[in-house]
Formats: sequence, structure tokens, C-alpha cells
Amino acid sequence: MCGIVGYAGNRDVVSVILKGLTNLEYRGYDSAGMALRDGDDIKVYKTLGKLINLKNELESRKSELIQPTCGIGHIRWATHGSPSIVNAHPHSCTCGKLVVVHNGIIENYKELREELTVKGCVFKSQTDTEVIAHLVADEYSKVKDLEKAVRNSVSKLQGAYAVCVMHKNVPDLIIGARKHAPMLVGIGDGENFIASDTPAIIEYTKKTIYLDDNEIAIVTKDSVKITDADGNEVVKKVEVLPWEPIALSKLGYKHFMLKEIHEQPDVIRNVLNGKLYDIDAPIVLNEVKLDKDTIKNLKKIEIIACGTSLHVGMAAKYIIENFTGISVEVEASSEYIYRKTTTDASTLVIGVSQSGETADTITAIKQAKEKNAHILIVTNRPDSNMARLADSLIPVNAGIEVSVAATKSYIAQMISFYLLAIHIAEVKGTLDDVYLKNLKHEIIQLPTKVEEILSNTTTIQECAKKFSSFKNFIYIARGVNLATAYEGALKLKEISYINATGYAAGELKHGPIAMLDETMPVLSILMPGGITYEKILSNSEEAKARNAKLIALTSSKDTNIDALFDVVLRVPQVSEILSPVITCVPCQLLAYYIAEFLGKDVDQPRNLAKSVTVE
Repeated sequence: MCGIVGYAGNRDVVSVILKGLTNLEYRGYDSAGMALRDGDDIKVYKTLGKLINLKNELESRKSELIQPTCGIGHIRWATHGSPSIVNAHPHSCTCGKLVVVHNGIIENYKELREELTVKGCVFKSQTDTEVIAHLVADEYSKVKDLEKAVRNSVSKLQGAYAVCVMHKNVPDLIIGARKHAPMLVGIGDGENFIASDTPAIIEYTKKTIYLDDNEIAIVTKDSVKITDADGNEVVKKVEVLPWEPIALSKLGYKHFMLKEIHEQPDVIRNVLNGKLYDIDAPIVLNEVKLDKDTIKNLKKIEIIACGTSLHVGMAAKYIIENFTGISVEVEASSEYIYRKTTTDASTLVIGVSQSGETADTITAIKQAKEKNAHILIVTNRPDSNMARLADSLIPVNAGIEVSVAATKSYIAQMISFYLLAIHIAEVKGTLDDVYLKNLKHEIIQLPTKVEEILSNTTTIQECAKKFSSFKNFIYIARGVNLATAYEGALKLKEISYINATGYAAGELKHGPIAMLDETMPVLSILMPGGITYEKILSNSEEAKARNAKLIALTSSKDTNIDALFDVVLRVPQVSEILSPVITCVPCQLLAYYIAEFLGKDVDQPRNLAKSVTVE
């Protein structure tokens, strides 16, 4: 959540920071602000709402500026204090000479606030962040060294933080510090950057240094120095970003979400590339460091994730157990971290996260690591915190995903789990050779089948228009597609704000059926060839008897179901075990088109953030 951009250099400082913040909008925010070093002064600008408001504010007051030489910008997602200009970042100390922006949550801010108030600090906001500004200013008044003042101050903070600090008395210097929240430094020629994520700087440089916990970056336009918690200089590896700026372009699509849905065939190909290249050859997962004996002796796998990634884990449970016979537990990271688990050295723990920065999942992975479990991370960001904690890694190669609602990262994670499950099955010998070859052949065909769906979305658009006025929705499925029902409902909730819920179809009569009438549409995911097809058909008939409007999502060519369902969304035929890759796409498109018909902000839905970096 939130986004930070800092810049020191000879370019137009305002433009660089605004562009960087624009590229971080996907993280979710409710206010924006910027602090600029201009001559001998630091000037602060803050607005409520979208970045365009900050841009307009800066444009209307540009006569105040001489020639800014560095600055820090921020987009805020409210955690402490409601969205307002006074609560927006940057925050300053009582005298106004020091400014700070911050991502994360300071858990002991109340105690610190009380201590600082006694010292005479005057607080203006309800935020935890303002405590940092007063704390650093108080330290600076003692030590007269901004780097040391920041170091002393952050040592007193409990919780998560990525902070950037500037001081009026220290020209053209930005200091960044982090703990449990992402921060990187971008290296340029006569210019340098600080940011909370790579899209903020990729247009200007691909050279980056990733800060680790308790490290501090001292940045000017001509130099970058990294120190540890004791002030010792640390030599850091300069890494090269793999993405091009064009990845942040909509390329003619109305929304990033629609673009990212249409990228999914190529995303699947990217995941398969180098891993599944011949149906007669074993799966290649070079970064999975489990030896054959360990795999053969695995008794339990735990999958830990949040949100959309959790739904991938639910499908993965069916896939892995079906292919390997190994017991799989799936749990929300936020639950895992607050209970006594049975994780041990014989457990394979798989953490799943698009960003690799999900706070709850990071905490859960650290706890599992303390119990000597082997940690495998499935993420879209091999440069992330979670990836750095991994014993094994599966990068999903989905590219930058800008829209808050995850689509292509979902399908990339799903394909990655198929490959992992097959890899384990090949080592254990739990799948017949003929079945394996047919399975791999079908997987290779999946991109083409997704393209078939995307090439004709007319029926989905008509369905969306027909059902866009309904206030509630139910999705039902069984088996491996139960995760699709949960994910489809989540997508609809996220971007259209329609109250949608996924249910195991067999549970419909155990309570939810009481809600069914002509105002409650039911979307049934029923794929022929599986043992539950007839059962879900029966569940759908039960819903029809209660006057519910019915939508079928199926590959069945049986025209008899047209009489039962009000709308039938047909997808290409595929084995039931692989069907979640196919069924998720119409669910994504249905949510997208309903939200578009309703005029919602598809890419940046209210109250949501792309990267949830706080618990």
C-alpha cells in the first residue's frame, strides 16, 4: 500500500516524481503529496484524492518555485486517520524544517507521541507517520547529523516502515530507511532515485539497489551510500531490472485490467518457456532446490497466501494431491501467523504472492523458516522480500501487473503449480507415462484455448449488461473449480462492488439457498468429464426452482442445458483437472464488463491496494 518516490538530479524534479507516483497508482491511495527542495527552502504540497489534483495544485502554484533540485513524493492509503489533506504525506516537524514520507505502520506511535508531546512537539495529524518527523527532528537537534538522526530514530520504531527524509539545513540530500517494507535505490548518471517499487523509476534507469531490513540509504544526485544499523557502510549489488517502460502502457486498451486479461495467453507461454518444452522430457524447475530424496519423503505441503493467491492455493491443493498423493494444507497467511502450527523440517511450505511483499505472508514464511521448513516461493517478483527468504523459487514471469484486481498473475501462479505438481509426480512416479504425456500436451495447448475465449467475448459482454443491475451474486462449483467460484466472486466484488459470494455447490442447501429468489443470480461452473458435473447440474436445478436467474460456465455442448440456464458461457473443452485455467477467464471478463457498464474505476477500486505491505 502507499507509494514513495524520491529524486535528486537535474531533470524537472516535479515531473519525475509525478511520473513515478503515477506508475505506483496501482498500489491504491486516497491522497497525494510532495516536498521539494527549492533554493534554501523546502516546500510542501498536499491534496486529497487522485494525483491529478496534486498535479493541478502544483501547476497553479508553480510561480512559487525557483528550481527544485530534489524532492520526495507520496501517495497514501489511510491506515491511521481518515483521508484528508492534514493526514496526507509529507509530514513535518513542529518547526517545519524536516519532512518525511512513510509506508507501513508504526505500532508504538502512541507511546512515542506522548513522549514527544511532553518535549514540546505539536502534532497536527492523526497519523502514526508524523511521529517519525518529530522523532528525527528531536534527534537532529542533538546530534546535528541527519544520517545519524535517522538511524537513532528508526531504532526506536516498532512495526514496519519505509521512510524518506529531507531537512532544510542539509541541502540536496535524501535519506531512506526500511524495515519490513520495500524500498529500493535507482542509480542514474548525475541523478539518483528512491522508490517503494520498480515501476516508479523504470522509465529513467534499470540499475537498482534493494535495501534490506535496518539499512539506510544516503542519496544525492552524485552519490549513493548504504549503511547498516550501526552506521557501517555496506557494499550492495547493483541489479538490472528486467522490464521495459512499455509494460506500463495500456497499448490501446481502455483499462490495464482488460490489457492484462488479454496478455494471459502469452503469460502462460512465458511460464512454460524453459520448463515444459517436450512432452517426453521431465519438467525443468531449476530454482526449485528440493533433491529427489526430499521429494520422495515429503509427507505434507503447506500453502500460505492471501486473497487471489489464496484461491490459487486452493486449486493447487486439488492438483498436487491428485498428481502426487501428498497431503496439502492451504491457509490464509493472516490466520497461520496467529496459531500454533505443526510445521516442521519435513514440511514443504509454499508462500504465494504476486508482489512478494505481502506483509502477512512474509511473517508466516519467517515463522515457518524458524521451524526449519523448506521454503518455496511462488511470486511475480523475483526481486522481492519473499524471494529473498526462499530456499526454492518459482518466478511466474507475468510481467508488471498494474490493475489492482489480479488476473494474469493468477493464471501464471496456477500454471506454475501445475508444473510443480507434475515435477513432484515425476520424481515420485505417481502418474502413468501415457497420462503424463497427454497432460503435458494439453497444457501446451492452453494458451491457444485462452485466445479462443478472448477472440469472442460478445456473449460475456451481453451477460454482463443483462446482470449489471443486480445487487447480489452467487458463484457455485465443486472440486478443483471451487477456487474459480471464490475467485470469480472476489473479482466481481473488487471492481463492481456487487456483493458476490462463492460457495461449494453441495453447501447451497445448507443455508445459502434461503437467499435465492428472482433477485439473486447464480453462476454455476460445471465442466463435463468430471465426477461432479451431474451433481452441480442438480444443484443448479434446485436454484432454478427458487426462481434464481442462472448462468452456466461450461465446456458442455449439450444444448439441453440452454433450457435450464438463462445464459450459457461456453469455453473450449479441456480435462477437468486443467479447467481452472480456462474457467477463470470468463469470470475475469464478466467482472470487468459489469464494472465498466456501471462506470466504476476498474483499475483502482476504492479501498483496495495492489501490494498489501501492512498486516
